[in-house]
Amino acid sequence: MLDADLVPQSHDGFFKSIFSSPETTAAFFQEQLPTAISEAIDWSTLVLVPGSFVKGDLQQGHTDLVFSARLGHQEIRLYLLFEHQSTVDPAMPLRLLVYVTELLVAYEKEHGLPLPPVIPFVLHQGPERWSVATSLQELYEMPSSLREVLLTFVPSFRHGLLDLSQVNPADTAQHDHLKIVLQLMKLARQKKVMEFFEWLIGFYTGQLSEHDLRRSLVYAFNQDVSLDLEVIAHKLENNNKLNSPTMTIIEQCIAKGIEQGIEQGIEQGIERGVMKTCLRMATHKWGKLPLGIESRIEELDYRNLETLSDALLDMSSVADLEIWLGEQC
Repeated sequence: MLDADLVPQSHDGFFKSIFSSPETTAAFFQEQLPTAISEAIDWSTLVLVPGSFVKGDLQQGHTDLVFSARLGHQEIRLYLLFEHQSTVDPAMPLRLLVYVTELLVAYEKEHGLPLPPVIPFVLHQGPERWSVATSLQELYEMPSSLREVLLTFVPSFRHGLLDLSQVNPADTAQHDHLKIVLQLMKLARQKKVMEFFEWLIGFYTGQLSEHDLRRSLVYAFNQDVSLDLEVIAHKLENNNKLNSPTMTIIEQCIAKGIEQGIEQGIEQGIERGVMKTCLRMATHKWGKLPLGIESRIEELDYRNLETLSDALLDMSSVADLEIWLGEQC
């Protein structure tokens, strides 16, 4: 059975898996919010709250992540509404207005008045620049002669924005684990995953938890099907903090890739990559293999390569591999 972390991850799925952690989100907002607000928030009270609401038409509405925290020394709740976008949405302030309204209505029903402040924030992962309005009032069209008086009757707010297409997280993020996560999100969306790995090798010293490291690596592998896992594994040998966990994930990704390949009927396109990775796995375990063993692995058909990729995980010596190859004849 494959590790649950190896389920293919979308951009949105990776965002939620990483930023569902209050610790990670606290670090993010401490960097992104105005200093006066950031310093007033008791970040130890930050908790994830449900982000789905049923609107009046009985349709299920959803916002990505909602957090609450205490603001200052009083019992005032601050809600941080955290939305992930991989494409530019000109109507984003209007969408956020719906989320904020539903959140406040739900709060009033449960707690009454006064209402807590809500800060909407968008993390934009798209490759193109966020070039549309972040203020709700900018979406209105009204006669210039009446604009000032009309604006007194319409809702007003501006959402926060981090546009990854316009920043280099490796230089701007203050927390090392945020550097890694945001740099991966930026480069994955730009189809530059190998560039991310080349940067990570020189930077990584164990900043991510085991869970977040696994999630990040699997997300990276899923974003570029053309990646040569053997090349990546070879590069990562230069970083001991990455080598061991990454090899395990690569081995599991190969098993997952084989399963998907069979379902999609593209065995021929995968077979060579699987064969090379089987050789890589064996070499990683026992060093340079005898030429006879290498040639016998290269001659295996697709189904046997599939079986070998799993069997190698349990083998303890080259002798085990020789026995296994002999049984295939």
